Amino acid sequence: MFNLITLKDTIRIDPSKFGEPLEAAAFDELRNKYEGLVDEDLGYVISVIDLKVNSVGRILPGDGATHHQVTFSILTFYPQLQEVIEGEVVEVADFGTFLRIGPVDALLHVSQLMDDFISYDEKQGVLLGKESGRTIQRGDLFRVRIVAVSFPRGRSSGKIGVTARQPFLGKLEWIEEEVKKAKAARGEE
Repeated sequence: MFNLITLKDTIRIDPSKFGEPLEAAAFDELRNKYEGLVDEDLGYVISVIDLKVNSVGRILPGDGATHHQVTFSILTFYPQLQEVIEGEVVEVADFGTFLRIGPVDALLHVSQLMDDFISYDEKQGVLLGKESGRTIQRGDLFRVRIVAVSFPRGRSSGKIGVTARQPFLGKLEWIEEEVKKAKAARGEE
């Protein structure tokens, strides 16, 4: 889920930036501090959106920089357990696929793809269902449910696990086929 969050902080403006407009220097400092950050409370910080900086700063003993209070907004992505989300296959391997969901990649393990024996064709970079004939390749769009999330502190990407082995989850083409079959069975088409 994407969120817009407003925060307050104190930033340090280095003396080398005293000639720049205060808002531009503050924006640079906030971007360096927050963008790309992965945090348990905030999620994945994508971008600093807006800021208001107090023009009155403090100089601390032994530090020639000024320290200013700022109020700012950040755009974040916070994957929540059981959330249903769509993503694009960006990598296929023998153990599963990686889906791009928001700004990060989630692992869709082969055991969570479908109810079928799956083989990997390394030459073509494709996972193939033995009985169903269904294929998974780079660029495919999937609807999945988030089943595992871990947030390490710092700038590491963390880990997200997803499943497609539930009703109305999987490759979008497969879902459309299942809906058509269900409607046909009920005589709705």
